[in-house]
Amino acid sequence: MTATLTTPPVTTPAHRDPNVRRWLAAYTSSMLGDNVYYIALSWAAVRSGTPAQVGLVMSASALPRAVLMLGGGVIADRFGPRRVVIGSDAVRCAAVLAVAALLFLSHPGLWLLTLLALVFGAVDAVFVPAVGALPPRLTGKDQLGRVQGMRSLVIRFAAVVGAPLGGLGVAAGGAPAAFALAGLLVAVSVPLLVTVRVRDLPADDAARVPGTAWSDLKAGLRHIRGHRVLAPLMLAIALGDLGFVGPLNVGLTLLADRRGWGASGMGWVLAGFGVGAGAASLLLAVRGRLPRAGLVAGWTITVGSAAVGALAQAPTLLAAVGTALVVGLLTGLSGVMCGALLQTHADPAYLGRVTAVSSLVSLGLTPLSMPLAAAAIGAFGLGPVYAVSAGVCGLGGVVALAVPALRRAELPTG
Repeated sequence: MTATLTTPPVTTPAHRDPNVRRWLAAYTSSMLGDNVYYIALSWAAVRSGTPAQVGLVMSASALPRAVLMLGGGVIADRFGPRRVVIGSDAVRCAAVLAVAALLFLSHPGLWLLTLLALVFGAVDAVFVPAVGALPPRLTGKDQLGRVQGMRSLVIRFAAVVGAPLGGLGVAAGGAPAAFALAGLLVAVSVPLLVTVRVRDLPADDAARVPGTAWSDLKAGLRHIRGHRVLAPLMLAIALGDLGFVGPLNVGLTLLADRRGWGASGMGWVLAGFGVGAGAASLLLAVRGRLPRAGLVAGWTITVGSAAVGALAQAPTLLAAVGTALVVGLLTGLSGVMCGALLQTHADPAYLGRVTAVSSLVSLGLTPLSMPLAAAAIGAFGLGPVYAVSAGVCGLGGVVALAVPALRRAELPTG
């Protein structure tokens, strides 16, 4: 399939551009399908196996996603992100609908669910870099901050709405119905993506002739390593995520249990975080950009890390919810700003590979901190582990503030 190459007017705000809105609608449908899929997968696994087997099925997608992510960035840059996103959604749709049909007709067991999880992980390794590389081909650089905010809002919306949709699917017809719903939601994204127009790359980027996959990957890594903004930004993102994932996931579960807040209390804390993060995304989606983006990112990471450490000291559930709201606001703002800086400062020809490296840290490596955090909390307690995690996260802010090129980095103006 060949892409239709055109240049949308740079002066059109992203939220008013029909081309961007079609992409956003496709992305929303795809993300809703993802969330429904995970509900269906977990329910089917629980009905078919032991708790240990359920854990293996749910984590099966992590390995191919982590191993193949960098290669996925090469594919996105070589073949074009639009084609890759369309192909990825088509494969995911076909795989999920095939499993739904098999579950309707028979009871194949855990092997089918494991195979589906592996396929999803492998496709995600291609899909995620392509999604990150697509926005610069849809609109001008001055609108990428707004697009990043809109994309973050979609992710929050899909997480909130996708779980109840998945539950409704399970209630209506069990795991097969939920898988069918997930496949149909992903399927909606494909025709929308086909209608999305993409821009030509700048002449010097389009003229580059790709070499082997390995040489393309090395060229992308060199691009990051030699860039005055991207190199420290990657380090800041890695430290911020490593210090944040453990406390928010396994740490929060243990905190709620030890304080006697229960599952509902943990839900309220997560809701506070979600509201804060959603407000940060909305802010950038509405404003389009914030001045002194690098400085804002550095300070929000730094102050947000202190809020992460304070969460373990919250004396009441209300205080924990308020602290989580602050954490969500600050870390959400820093995440959106870092994503916007990545998209605006990376050469478009390398953006798939740049996104792959940042996604590898967030989706591939930082989850490894969760079992380490759980073991450390068991050995040393909540307070010390949260303090160390906050320190690691804060180092990301220190990097952003200490490196002049990153501290002074700006988002483009119209």
